[in-house]
Amino acid sequence: MQRMDSDWYRKIWTLDIQDQSWVEDTERQVDFIVTKLNLTGKERILDLACGFGRHSLELSRRGFDVTGIDITPEYVEFASKLALREHLNAHFLCEDIRQLHYMGEFDVVLNMADGAIGYLENDTENHRVFEVISAALRPGGKHLMDIMNASYAQTHFPCKLWDAGEKGLTLSQFEWENGTKTLIYGQKDFPYGKVLHKPEILEGNPIRLYTIEEIEQIFTALGMRVTQCFADFSGHKLTDNDIQMIVCSEKL
Repeated sequence: MQRMDSDWYRKIWTLDIQDQSWVEDTERQVDFIVTKLNLTGKERILDLACGFGRHSLELSRRGFDVTGIDITPEYVEFASKLALREHLNAHFLCEDIRQLHYMGEFDVVLNMADGAIGYLENDTENHRVFEVISAALRPGGKHLMDIMNASYAQTHFPCKLWDAGEKGLTLSQFEWENGTKTLIYGQKDFPYGKVLHKPEILEGNPIRLYTIEEIEQIFTALGMRVTQCFADFSGHKLTDNDIQMIVCSEKL
């Protein structure tokens, strides 16, 4: 696959993403967040790269005060209209995460389904997202991110994986640049009931992946500490052989 342009993250998103199989797991993921972070319902939550608001909206339905940030105008407009229609305490802003200047205003920060971690043009720009996370949290505040595991990528990529959802199949193609720890990710979706032709994925999104050791080093330098690590939303313990990495941290 060829790399997409370095600002791919500004261009590719549409509301068609709602039909992908992993969206079906939203309520269970929110259950996990509430349980593992020991939330009471009174916390103020910042959802970074919130997409079309699926986690923000579900958390708000459960009584939380939520602010969702995303760079895609279509997503922010969709989530804002739904929050208004349901009379939810959820607010959505169309912003580049790097331009945020929250200082100790939130009890919880989330980066779900990557949450733009590793999406930016270089390590310096990617590090800015971690700085925003730390700055936004109050002392004792909690962070949870759901990202891919670089330790898995180093030993298992390249590969292709199929995922079967309620509405269709998703083919994911993973290539790996070891020197830069960059995943090149391509995807095709196939709705049920249509003829499936041989798929070709010609270009992919470059995403900088991290090991748990790197995450711990980054957060330590920013006045945070990692508290728990999981391999999935069932709560299994993280190993180097798990493709997914859910990391819980707190602000010191």
